[in-house]
Amino acid sequence: MLENPRSPRVRAVAKLTKRSARTETGLFLLEGPQSVREALVYRPEAIVELFATPNGWEKHPDIRARAAEADVDVEFVTEYVLNAMADTVTPQGLVAVVQQTPTSVRDIFDASPRLVAICEEVRDPGNLGTIIRAADAAGADAVVLTGRTVDPYNPKVVRATTGSLFHLPVSIGGDLSEVVDRAHAAGLRILAADVKGDDLLKARADGVLAEPTGWLFGNEARGLEDDALALADQVLRLPIFGKAESLNLATAASVCLYESAFAQRALSLD
Repeated sequence: MLENPRSPRVRAVAKLTKRSARTETGLFLLEGPQSVREALVYRPEAIVELFATPNGWEKHPDIRARAAEADVDVEFVTEYVLNAMADTVTPQGLVAVVQQTPTSVRDIFDASPRLVAICEEVRDPGNLGTIIRAADAAGADAVVLTGRTVDPYNPKVVRATTGSLFHLPVSIGGDLSEVVDRAHAAGLRILAADVKGDDLLKARADGVLAEPTGWLFGNEARGLEDDALALADQVLRLPIFGKAESLNLATAASVCLYESAFAQRALSLD
């Protein structure tokens, strides 16, 4: 059992809360049973190390079974060690070190997707994690991150995805104009979500949302720059029916992705 929270091994794991260490090693940190469970189910080959307190391990027989099935060994640690490794105050008895597995932009669009979320300069970890989760829930085929969008392997992003990071391809570090070119070549229409756009309800009535779509979402504070908007085939806004000044980015993105998911599935039922 690992008992020293200041040991080099524990410090190496704890460093993964920093982007520089994640970039250098190609690894990232998972905390808590939900994230560990999803990794064991969907990407067990990516798990490099799995740590647990004896009590945390005992609480989750399904995780024990999945780890045994995937031939992933567990190393027991004290509560002090686990807390030293984790980014959260309460990692709930389980922490894993996992290999990053980003997908190339080329592979994403070569797979003929019908619905893709494209995030340009999204900086808030909670927003990005929620967008990835919403894209997964809406049945999107991929999430593409461009510009200076926050690292998807940031611990706060990973937690906000609640495991969806392991369910669909995610591409990082792309150039927006190149991404749009590849999306167009794959037959996707680019719809930009922005307050300066046309009413989404009209686009719904016109049948636009049923087409293969790449939804483009911008920065929380500034939205999309003019050069980014110029790359889109159409700019759409969500109508505000109440007194709210605006919608949170992740909320708006969730609505847009589901609008496309509803329209595409309705079309397939006709």
